[in-house]
Amino acid sequence: MKASEGLRVVVTGATGNVGTSLVRALEREPRIASVLGLARRRPTLSLEKTEWAEVDLSLEGDEPRLARYIEDADAVVHLSWAFQPTHDPASTWRSNVLGALRVFDAVAAAHVPALVYASSVGAYSPGPGNGAPVSEAWPTHGWPGAAYTREKAYLERVLDTFERDHPQTRVVRMRPCFLFKEESASEQRRIFAGRFFPGWLMRPDLLPLLPELDGLRFQVMHTDDAADAYRRALVRDVRGAFNIAADPVIDTTALSVLLDARPVKVPSGAARGLLSAAWRLRVAGASPDLFDAVLRLPLMATERARQELDWEPSRTSMEALDAFLRGVRAGSGDATAPLTGRRVG
Repeated sequence: MKASEGLRVVVTGATGNVGTSLVRALEREPRIASVLGLARRRPTLSLEKTEWAEVDLSLEGDEPRLARYIEDADAVVHLSWAFQPTHDPASTWRSNVLGALRVFDAVAAAHVPALVYASSVGAYSPGPGNGAPVSEAWPTHGWPGAAYTREKAYLERVLDTFERDHPQTRVVRMRPCFLFKEESASEQRRIFAGRFFPGWLMRPDLLPLLPELDGLRFQVMHTDDAADAYRRALVRDVRGAFNIAADPVIDTTALSVLLDARPVKVPSGAARGLLSAAWRLRVAGASPDLFDAVLRLPLMATERARQELDWEPSRTSMEALDAFLRGVRAGSGDATAPLTGRRVG
């Protein structure tokens, strides 16, 4: 498509947390002519520039249909990712790794000019012992114990080869921290806390105590701010990886202020044991291996995104977490199957 006509963008995983924010951001971008959102289930979300199509990236045999959707794209944004079932890592491997390979192959076959891929802080190797923020040059070998981090790290190696073999395609790897918004809260509660965790319990008056874990420090950002970074990467001539995160860094002190709760020291081993038992009983959605990975995540420096994308988050990390907690308590959602709102279930 000629630049004067605007860009045609294909977004996989367009009905999820980041996808719904991104398609709305692209609606407001004059350099984007049209968006094709791909998802396993067609949403009722109606947007002026956006059309929808159904595709399951985990299925063999859907490649011809995927190729048709991508063949005349000016850019592809690959967001699609399955966090569950954590009890069946082969299933998430099929969805996440093999699904991504199908997208990358279609991009290469169609000679798409730009590929923007949703990597993650989870792709990084454990951070330095001094806790200093890492740049995009930090090794991306993940934490080998968790399926999520293994898959993210593996796809980083796949993209190393892709960039070598297809230099004509501009490849951008976005590496965000944890992303929250009110509309995704019900989905994230189901994914990580379990389907039967009642959202209304997330009230300060019902949570007087907060477990304090050694080494728990992480970064958070509002999903809409991440979508803005993706939008900027689409319309600028940039390549490579970009760390994106908001301030301040979240630790037990910050959480205690947000939840109006008193921190209580809890050994990490005890917390892991409780989570492991809940996970094995299929009460909790998050696996103990993911807990191990979170405790080892590095903090990320974001200078490159701020300088080359001219990007700044519009909300603090505390505001993003507050929006998420509001959504959990209210059972907030959106007009897509993954983001359906529920307080329980």
